[in-house]
Amino acid sequence: MNHEDDAAAGRHDGTTHRADRAPEHTFAALPPARGGSFARTWWGRAWLAALEDGALDGAQVRAGRRLVRAGAVGAVSVRPGRVTAVVRDRDGTGQRADVLLAELSDGQWDRLLDLAVERSGDMAALLDREMPPHLVEDAATAGIDLLPGLGDLEPSCGCGAWDHCGHTAALCYQVARLLDEDPLVLLLLRGRAPRAVLDDLQARGTAAAAPEPAAARLRPDGVDAAQAYAAARPPLPAPPELPAEPGPPPSLDTETPPAAGVDPTALEFLTARAADGAHRMLSEALNGSTDASAELTAGQDAVRLAAGLAGTPRAFRTAVGQRLAAGSGRSREALASAVRAWRYGGAAALSVLEDEWEVEGEMSARARSALASAWEDDERPVLRSRGNRWTAVGTSCQLRLGRDGRWWPYRKERGRWVPAGDATGDPATALAAALSFADGDGDGDESTGRGAR
Repeated sequence: MNHEDDAAAGRHDGTTHRADRAPEHTFAALPPARGGSFARTWWGRAWLAALEDGALDGAQVRAGRRLVRAGAVGAVSVRPGRVTAVVRDRDGTGQRADVLLAELSDGQWDRLLDLAVERSGDMAALLDREMPPHLVEDAATAGIDLLPGLGDLEPSCGCGAWDHCGHTAALCYQVARLLDEDPLVLLLLRGRAPRAVLDDLQARGTAAAAPEPAAARLRPDGVDAAQAYAAARPPLPAPPELPAEPGPPPSLDTETPPAAGVDPTALEFLTARAADGAHRMLSEALNGSTDASAELTAGQDAVRLAAGLAGTPRAFRTAVGQRLAAGSGRSREALASAVRAWRYGGAAALSVLEDEWEVEGEMSARARSALASAWEDDERPVLRSRGNRWTAVGTSCQLRLGRDGRWWPYRKERGRWVPAGDATGDPATALAAALSFADGDGDGDESTGRGAR
C-alpha cells in the first residue's frame, strides 16, 4: 500500500481538508474468495462483526458473501471516511457501493497516539503492520473507537437500498480481506495518512525518551512526599524478549533406575508440553492477548497432548499416541480425527466432531433461514439432516452446526467423517471448503431424514 502524504488531497464529499489528510488510495480487485473465512485476523473479524451485527437484513449480508466468492467486487478506493467499489450483479450490472465511517477528530488522534507511545509494544506492533489489541481497548476506554462498532458502517449504494444491501455487504467483506493484509488501511479510513501516523509515533517516542531539562526538574515550592517517593523509584525493567522456541526439557536418561510407576519417556513428553504451554502463555502476555481458557476434561486434554506429538520421533509418537487413545477411550483412528479437529478449533471443534445434538427452538429457526438463503435456487444442494448434521446428497461432504451457531465443514475419509476446515457463519462457505478439501473415499453419507431444500 502507498502511504505517502499528500497535503493537497481532500475528501471528495466536500469536507474541509487538513494538511495531514491522506490521499485516496485504490486497491486492485482481489481474486474470488474461495471457501474458508473472509477474515483471518482479529481486527478483520471485528470489522465484519460491525457489518453482520448491524445489518437489518441477514439475507443481504449473505448475498454479499456470494458476490465476493464470485469475484464481483472491483477495485476498492479508500479515502478518509469512505470506501468505494463497483460491485457487479450476476447479470453483469454494476452498482457503485460506498461505506462510510466517521473520521477521528484532531483531539482523538492526539490521545490515540499518546496511548500508543505509552506502550512500546503497541508502537512496535503498528510499525510492523499489526493492530495491538491493548491499544484498541485503551482507546475505547478513552472514548475513541478505532475499529467500527454496531451501526458505524453507514451504507450508500446506487441500487437505492436504504440499509446494507448485497453490494455494500460485499464491499465490507472485501475491505476485511484488505485489513487482514494491512490494518493501517483503517488509519487511512479514519482520516490520517498511515505514513504520517507512523512518523508522528516515532517523533513522540523520541521526545518521550529524551531526558527532562534540568530547569524543569527544579521544584522551588517542594512536592508531595508520595510524589517524591514515586519519582525516586527506579523504572521497571523492560519485559523479557520472547525466546524463539520453548526450552528443551531436562534429560531423564540417567544410570539411576526410575522409581516404580514412573515412565521417563512419558514424563519427558509432559515436561516438553509444559514448556510449550509456558512459551505460549509468555507470548500472549507480551502481546497483550492473554485469554484464560475453560478447564479441559481428561478426554479433551488427551487430545491436546496428542496434538503436541507432531515432530516427535515416530516410535515415541506411536507409543504415546496409543496410551493417550486408550486412556481417553478412543481408537487410534478416532484420536487422529480428534487431533485434526483440535487443530482447527480446540475444544469447540472437538465437541462438534464427537457430540451430536438436536437443533431446536430459535437455533433451529436460524439454521433453516441460513440454509434457505445461502444459495441461489439453481445452485442449492440437496441436504439430508440428522441432528446438527446436514449431508450433501451425492457427495462425501457434510455441514455440522456448532452450539455457537457456526458451520463446520466435514468430509468422509475411509468411512469416517473428519473435519475439513475452519468454522464460518455461512453454510455455503463451509460446504465450499469441504468440497475443495482433498478427496476422501466418498463412500456414501451417514445421514438420513428430511431433505433441506
